[in-house]
Amino acid sequence: MTDDSTPTDEEVLPAERDVYADGGAAGADDVALDPWGSLTVSDYRKLFEQFGIEQFEDVLDEVPNPHYLMRRGVIFGHREYRRIASAMVNDEPFAALSGFMPTGDPHIGHKLVFDEIIWHQQQGGEAYGLIADLEAHSARGLSWAEIDEHARNYILSLLALGFDPNEGELYRQSDNREVQDLAFELGAEANFSELQAIYDFDGETDVSHMQSVVTQMADILYPQLDEPKPTVIPVGPDQDPHIRLSRDLAQRMRYFGVTEAYASFEADDAQRQLLAYAHQTLADRHPDDTIRCGDAAEFLEGEREPGATDVEATTLDSTITMLREAGKEPLRPRVRILDRRATDEAFDALIEAIDGEKRVYDNHIDTFDLSREEAEQLARDVELDHGGYGFQLPSSIYHRFMTGLTGGKMSSSIPASHISLLDDPAEGYDKVKSATTGGRETAAKQRELGGKADECPVYELYAYLLSGDDDEFAKEVYDECVGGERLCGGCKEQAAELMEEFLEDHQEKRAEWADKLDELDIDLDSDRKR
Repeated sequence: MTDDSTPTDEEVLPAERDVYADGGAAGADDVALDPWGSLTVSDYRKLFEQFGIEQFEDVLDEVPNPHYLMRRGVIFGHREYRRIASAMVNDEPFAALSGFMPTGDPHIGHKLVFDEIIWHQQQGGEAYGLIADLEAHSARGLSWAEIDEHARNYILSLLALGFDPNEGELYRQSDNREVQDLAFELGAEANFSELQAIYDFDGETDVSHMQSVVTQMADILYPQLDEPKPTVIPVGPDQDPHIRLSRDLAQRMRYFGVTEAYASFEADDAQRQLLAYAHQTLADRHPDDTIRCGDAAEFLEGEREPGATDVEATTLDSTITMLREAGKEPLRPRVRILDRRATDEAFDALIEAIDGEKRVYDNHIDTFDLSREEAEQLARDVELDHGGYGFQLPSSIYHRFMTGLTGGKMSSSIPASHISLLDDPAEGYDKVKSATTGGRETAAKQRELGGKADECPVYELYAYLLSGDDDEFAKEVYDECVGGERLCGGCKEQAAELMEEFLEDHQEKRAEWADKLDELDIDLDSDRKR
C-alpha cells in the first residue's frame, strides 16, 4: 500500500484511447508482485487473469467527473470501485486512503497517488494520508531522524497539491494508537505461513517487518473504525498483495458471512454454480413443480460431457452425491448467513431480526425472503450492535508505472531517471531536456513515420502531469507526435518549460505550508531512539 519505489512501465495510453485487457503492454510471461519494489510488473494482462483485477474502463462511465488519470487510462484497473462510484452518485459516505514510506524525496511518481487522494477528497470522500514510518524503520532500516525529514517533505507536497487537512486526516503509524490496537487484533487472524506465501518471508525475516505488514492492514481498515463505509486504496499494482490480504482479514473479522445456497448442505462456489444451473433449467421445464434434490442429481448426471477436466468431473461428482443424499429435500434458492465468529448473543439476535421464512442450523441461518444485499446489511447491523467491526471489503484502483526519463526503470537511486518534487526548477528543466524520447533516428524519418509516443518518457510527462486536466492538449501532443508534425527537440523544450513552471509553483506552495505545519495535528519530530 505504501508508495516508496518508482517502478516502471514501458507504455502509457494517450488521451481518449481504449484500455485493452492486456493493458497494451508486452512483457514477461511471469508476474511477481512485490510491495517493497524489488521487482516490477511488466505485463498488465496477468493482473487481470491471475489476480482478479478488473479493467477500469468498465466502471468509468459510472464515475461522476472522473479524474484525468482515469480518462486517459493511467488508472487502468480496480477492485470493486463501483461501491465508491455509487457512494459519490448517491452522496453517501466513502473514504480514500494511501500511505507513503518516507525513504527519500517525494517525486513525480508519488504525485499520482497524491492526486488520487486529493481528487477523492474533492468528490466528498473522507481522505487519509499516512506516513508509514514503522515500515520504513523495520523494512528499510532508516533512522528516525531520516524518517522525520522525509515525512515532512511528503506532507508538504501533499498539502501543496491540494490536500485539505481540515477535511482529512494526516497521521504517522507510530503515533496512531487506534491503528496499532487494530493491528494487534488483525494479527490474531494472520499467521506466519500466510505471510510467507504472500511476501516470501523466511526464517531470516525479522518480526518487526512482519508486524509492519499487519500495521498496514490496520491502516487500510482504519477509515472504517467509526463507521463501515466503502474505502478505496489507490496503489500501483505492485501493492496488490497488501490489498488482497486486507480484504481477507476484513472478512475474517466479520461476525457473519453471507452467500447464496440452494439446499441445507454446504457447497463451494463451483458446486453452487452447478446447483443454480440445475435449478434454473428444471424450473424452466417444470415451472409449477417442486424441484427435489434427487431430481437435480439425475439431471446433472445426464449433463456429463466427455473430455471434462479432472477438476470439473470431481465437482460434478461431489455435487451429484450431495444432491442424492439430500433426496426429496426441495432445491430452493435462499440466502445463507454463516456464523464466522459471532458471539452467542449476536447469533441469537440475528435469528430474531430475520423476518419471514427461515431455517436455523447450528452454524448458519437460511432466509428465503431477504435478498443478499438485505441480508448483508442486516448481518452488519446486528454485528455493530454487538460490538463487532462490520468492515466492508476495501476497494482499490491501480495506476500505471512511469518510465524513467533515461528509459527503463525510474529509480530514486538514479537522479537523472526521475524528477523530485524538491528539485530546483532549473534542474527539472535540464532533466527533461536530457530525457530519452520515442523519436526516430532523424527528423526526416520522424516526419515520414511519426514518433513512438507510446514508448516515450517525455510523452508520459504530458499524459501523467504536464497536461493537467486538459485532455485536448494531451491528445494534441500525441497526435502531432505519431503524425510526424511534432519533433522531439521542440516537444522536449515545451515539456521542460512546463516542468519548470510546475516545480516553481509547487515549491512556492510548499513554502507557504511550511510556515503552517505546526498548526497541523501531526508530529513530525519523533522522540524515538535510533
